[in-house]
Amino acid sequence: MPTLRLRRSDVLRVPPEFQLCFTHGQRVNGRFFRLHVMHSGKPRLGLAVSRKVDPNAVGRNRIKRTAREAFRTSREKIPCADLVLVAKREAAAASNADLREDLSHLWRKASALKPLPPAGTMRDAAEPPAAHGDA
Repeated sequence: MPTLRLRRSDVLRVPPEFQLCFTHGQRVNGRFFRLHVMHSGKPRLGLAVSRKVDPNAVGRNRIKRTAREAFRTSREKIPCADLVLVAKREAAAASNADLREDLSHLWRKASALKPLPPAGTMRDAAEPPAAHGDA
């Protein structure tokens, strides 16, 4: 049985990791969260719950605690990607069960996403250039 412990390597911690996911990731929207997904080697979670969502720290911590629990318990269903969860204002009034339901829905939607092709300025070399004068 896999461990349910959330290790330090399972979490996005520094702002450049969040920013990379925001700029190059794909977005999936739910009722209470927006999920930014950037495919990588293993699932890692980042949380962003601002004071605009809930001015009280107790409420923000409840949302984060519920999100971490949902990540830990359904890790085998989550795609290998850096995941940044951004809480919406509606999350403050939602029950823990509603938050978990929305998160499981987001994990399924994220699993269906195909990885984006690598960013670059050149086209793929799979198609040879057309020769002029042939016909």
